Amino acid sequence: MGVAFFIIIRILFVTCMVFIIGYIFGGFSKKPLLTSLSKVAAILVIVLFIAANMLAMRVAFRDGRGCFRDREHQEQIERYGR
Repeated sequence: MGVAFFIIIRILFVTCMVFIIGYIFGGFSKKPLLTSLSKVAAILVIVLFIAANMLAMRVAFRDGRGCFRDREHQEQIERYGR
């Protein structure tokens, strides 16, 4: 399920980038509908970037133990005390 959300976020991200690049380099700025969609896409790029990073972090720390070094540090604390 997480992979599907990640793929959907990436597809929306690419679509937003097409609108932004079309506005800057293409003729999107000449048509009012495409101009407003490009403005929405600019905001959505930021939201999708944050959402993709949150999803990636959630998948990375799924087991709740953190990264490898954190586990090593925790084992040393348990073994030798503080």
